[in-house]
Amino acid sequence: MKIHKLFLGIIGTVGLCAQTSPPDFSGVYYPVNPFGNFRGGPNAGAPPPQARPAGPPPRPTASAPLSDGSRGRSPDAPSLTPEYMAKWQMISKTRIAGSPEYDLTAKCLPPGMPAMMSMPYGMEIMQNKDKITFFSELNDALRRVYLDGRKPSEKVLEDPTYAGYSTGHWEAGTLVVDTVALRDNTFIEGFTPHSDAMTVHERIRFKEPGLLEDTITVTDPKALTKTWETVKTYRKATREKGNDELREFACAEGLGEAK
Repeated sequence: MKIHKLFLGIIGTVGLCAQTSPPDFSGVYYPVNPFGNFRGGPNAGAPPPQARPAGPPPRPTASAPLSDGSRGRSPDAPSLTPEYMAKWQMISKTRIAGSPEYDLTAKCLPPGMPAMMSMPYGMEIMQNKDKITFFSELNDALRRVYLDGRKPSEKVLEDPTYAGYSTGHWEAGTLVVDTVALRDNTFIEGFTPHSDAMTVHERIRFKEPGLLEDTITVTDPKALTKTWETVKTYRKATREKGNDELREFACAEGLGEAK
């Protein structure tokens, strides 16, 4: 009887460990709703991943939805303060005129955060107990989320980057991520500007097997009148479908001047 109880206790402990262990996000994913509800709606201007031709990815300027602002702003776009709305209108005028001045992709620059999580390209997630790395096919952009309890140093905070500095922790099966130290020459989504005070909060989980969901909340006391939230979903690729390998995205020299 004691042996039987001991055996059940071991089984119960193993089961509890299995339930509380973080999920494994490792793999290649493709966005279900690239650009979210940005003007044009889900998947605007880009074919679904399975419909993309084989070979190198298409030029980003050919795959991104038209977002020059000529049709105004979407009702669910980030709500800007007057100062940053004026910036958006200025950027819109340059884009309508066909200028690549504010087109990061045309300049071979990383898309930044949170825009990186909205790209209509593949993304690989590499995971271990201390760190998760997100690698985007677009311009070979990457970001790291540290899970070992470290915090951004003053040196990091004084040297903002495109991807920013991300730290995270697990809440049951949900990865909770906070990103700070972001450059202010990137965009929230589309070409919505932000300030150097922007921070990004994410809750990433499996919505169902093979379907990853990222709830993104953007806070910016200088640029936004209120926090902005969007939800992205990504479908895991498989070897059987032949879409589990990302292609190198070498940004061509002079792409910004190409017509």
